[in-house]
Amino acid sequence: MPKHIKKPALIKAAGNVTKLISEYVGNANSGNSGISIALMKSPAGWEEPGQTPEFTEYSVVLKGVLRAKCRNGEYEISAGQAFSVGPDEWVRYSTPQPGGAEYIAVCIPAFSPDNVHRDDS
Repeated sequence: MPKHIKKPALIKAAGNVTKLISEYVGNANSGNSGISIALMKSPAGWEEPGQTPEFTEYSVVLKGVLRAKCRNGEYEISAGQAFSVGPDEWVRYSTPQPGGAEYIAVCIPAFSPDNVHRDDS
């Protein structure tokens, strides 16, 4: 059945400074546990704790640069590029560049506080 999602749910992001997460599809906004789709607006200097999630996460950078630090290296994902990390892989995201970053994050299954498994702060 078609479903018109008129507005996103605003979610508080983990990290050292405020990052705006607008979830359009997922646990918080549409009750969908199979996938989450969110617009991330991340300021310069933002970084979150590392995580070892149970989901695959795809990030498509629209503006700026997103940094992903993984056990096998560090990646700088620029506007027009994408990045994916599989379940049970450790990753730590940040946006250290001036201007921050804007990107779409898609998680399969959907993101939840119970399946992200953040490092202890």
